[in-house]
Amino acid sequence: MPAVIEATRTMARRAVRPETPARLRLWVAVTVATAAALLLALSLLMARIQGQVRIIGDEAAPQAATAADLYFALSDMDAQVARMVLTGGDDALAGTQIDALGTYQQRSRQVDADLQKSLTTSSSAADRAAVLTLLDHLAVYRERVWQTLTAGDAAAGFYTQATNVLHLDLLPAAQGLKDTSEERLDDAYAGKKVTQVLAVTCALVLEIALLILLLTLQVWLARRFRRVFSPALLAATVLTVLLIVPAVAVLVLQGQRLGEARDDSLTPFLALSQARAISYDAAADTSRYLISENLAYYDDDFTAKAACLDRGESCDVSLPAVAGGRDVSPFDAEQVASRWQAYQKDHRAIIALAKAGKKDEAIGALTGIRRGDAAFDFTYFDAAVAEIADARKADFDQAMDNTSTLLTGWAVIPLVVMGLVIVLVPVAVRQRFAEYR
Repeated sequence: MPAVIEATRTMARRAVRPETPARLRLWVAVTVATAAALLLALSLLMARIQGQVRIIGDEAAPQAATAADLYFALSDMDAQVARMVLTGGDDALAGTQIDALGTYQQRSRQVDADLQKSLTTSSSAADRAAVLTLLDHLAVYRERVWQTLTAGDAAAGFYTQATNVLHLDLLPAAQGLKDTSEERLDDAYAGKKVTQVLAVTCALVLEIALLILLLTLQVWLARRFRRVFSPALLAATVLTVLLIVPAVAVLVLQGQRLGEARDDSLTPFLALSQARAISYDAAADTSRYLISENLAYYDDDFTAKAACLDRGESCDVSLPAVAGGRDVSPFDAEQVASRWQAYQKDHRAIIALAKAGKKDEAIGALTGIRRGDAAFDFTYFDAAVAEIADARKADFDQAMDNTSTLLTGWAVIPLVVMGLVIVLVPVAVRQRFAEYR
């Protein structure tokens, strides 16, 4: 019995001795398994990040931009109807009426296109239901507009019904669609950030583990077999470092670029689009005041919207905030604010003329095309806003293209590099195994 116990102990000591082939096989297996885990984790997570970036650039961000554009187009549609009502029947203002009709038709097509995009890119039944509800409200609004434009002297009453449909049904529904799309955009960014953190963590943990295994195996083989460093293991170590350093850099850099694109371009673009829509609706209040025969509600409504745009009262889209930023020169930001102040001055002058019973002069001041006339000054203001908005949209699109280019190939690169590492590790110890045959 003691002999059996001693023999068992001897066999156990031989089995765990570090120089045995069994121990070497175990070391190689753990190293290869770690390399395989790094290969799978990095390739899969990189592929997932690429997919999430595509979702942000091709779905979530365009949906948010489409919803913002829809709100703006609806606001301007009603403003153009107000212009047509105000100038209807006056041959001297036929040019203004034709311009208003053309712009109304353009915005109408824009609304149809935005709703079509929203319907085809909706990802839930609730979103599709919201778009269909908008389409129903839009049909009612267009019916009221048609009645307005064919009602002759009764146009003002039908226009009141049309603008009520816009403000009570269409714009709230469009705002809900806009809020939903922006929430989806935030969720897409949050999901990508989680994947990014997981990818960086897995890459660093598995890389450190793999480097420790490779270096330890290299040193152990050199000491145990009194050989120089294995070229194959050295190559595997270099390949691991060459993979992980740029991989982590790409993960961090794409996160920074997307974050900057959202914070510096997309979010300011959406906020400025909202402010632009409010400004169009406020400008329409000037026309509505005249159409309604000096109804104080519209002047008060204009004042509230102007306070929103000037100081952010009851809203978070004040022009000094949303038209300024690191991407906008102080001069351009100041131009937006000063041109809006010019239009407010025009509005007050028109209201004063209307209250004094000089309606024809008020309409002339509203529709004139000279500097100091409301139509000119608002167009001048809107041009400054549009320039900033277009630049921000272009900057975001460029950032998305750059990020997609940065990530190109990174779902495959780990397969190639770690595949070579997995091949090199057994090659490095093949001759050591041969010495035990």
